Amino acid sequence: MKQNLDIKVKHLTRVEGHGNIVVNMNSGKLEKAQLEIVEAPRYFEAMLKGRSFHEAAIITSRICGICSLGHQITSLKATENALGLEVSNQTILLRKLLIHGALIQSNILHAYFLAAPDFLNAGSVFPLINTHPDVVVRALRMKRLANDIGDIISGRAVHPITPVPGGFTKIPSEADLIEIKRRLIEEALPDVNATVETMQALAGAIPNFTRETEYISLKNDNDYAMYDGKISSTDTGLYPDSEYLKITNEFIVPHSSSKHAKNNRSSYMVGALARFNNNHDKLLPEAALAAAALGLVAPNYNPYMNTIAQVVEVAHAVYDSINIIDTLLNDGLKNEKPNQSPTKYGTGISVTEVPRGILFHEYSYDRQGRITAANCIIPTGQNLANIDDDMKKLVPEIIDEATEEIIHKLEMLVRAYDPCISCSVHIVDVEFVE
Repeated sequence: MKQNLDIKVKHLTRVEGHGNIVVNMNSGKLEKAQLEIVEAPRYFEAMLKGRSFHEAAIITSRICGICSLGHQITSLKATENALGLEVSNQTILLRKLLIHGALIQSNILHAYFLAAPDFLNAGSVFPLINTHPDVVVRALRMKRLANDIGDIISGRAVHPITPVPGGFTKIPSEADLIEIKRRLIEEALPDVNATVETMQALAGAIPNFTRETEYISLKNDNDYAMYDGKISSTDTGLYPDSEYLKITNEFIVPHSSSKHAKNNRSSYMVGALARFNNNHDKLLPEAALAAAALGLVAPNYNPYMNTIAQVVEVAHAVYDSINIIDTLLNDGLKNEKPNQSPTKYGTGISVTEVPRGILFHEYSYDRQGRITAANCIIPTGQNLANIDDDMKKLVPEIIDEATEEIIHKLEMLVRAYDPCISCSVHIVDVEFVE
């Protein structure tokens, strides 16, 4: 067994900022295994103070370019809760369709462009253009459809413009929905089946690593919870959204400018695998078949399988999107005016599942409809402590493997959480000293 080990992966670039993987073993004792977050804080809560309820969702959608839709909808729900703005069933269905589109886009981005190169020992997706051109084209086609759902329903795929407090400023036409449904059936369904087959072929490259942890997500009795529900912990049960602070328990660590979170243990996991562990019985039959084909059985304790859970969610989202469109068309589209007449002024809490996990927004409003306080707890921040705990268990298990393999598995572990890594096609700068 190796007695001394020093690893530093510098500037692991991500959308939210920059991070370093740091591992140190001295005389056979693991002294450090952690993901350092070194990006300066962005202070979105401070930016919101004094802003009108018309502006909150526009500002918070800029927290993330990939999950902008998830932040916007979560923000809208928090504002509506604080101001007593009721929304129609049509609005909820259109928002659920948007959430599905955003999930398909993000999960496909990760599975194909970030994770697949790891499975194939490729430095980036670019070599796969020559070796697997049909797979790359398929991934781009699926992302394009998902982005088009955002364009059609919300006016823009990134930083949407038509969803507002109380509803939509513009709704899609019946012809728009029929065209989305056609493409889902003719393009997305075959692509989902092909994606499952591709991931079956790659699954042998997933490391055999397990660490039981706490999994937290939304859960409800009606569906695979993404838009609403109670906070569910595999350790401690169900909680109303009003108790989210008791669940997240944010704290500061010296090696991260982002807060960590914990509930019943030293850490917990959010994201696709957490959602699957909590909601697998609510998957549509086609998605359940995909899970079975990919060997994903609940409970699953391998964080690398988060990518597989994402693929299963894509299958669910595609089929459920078709169901939602059918419901909207059968009910008949109504040109509703957004409900923007507050019935109260106070504090509102909202919880939504975005691709990377459970997202919390809380706003307090004065009687002029301006924010006096805000709090946003982001999925990636909630996962950081769990990533550290995973690395602490993983490193001793693989310590005698080749240097390149240790680096590869550590990078794969971080990427498995899909923590909004940007420029994922780059080889990170690794310094390895024994």
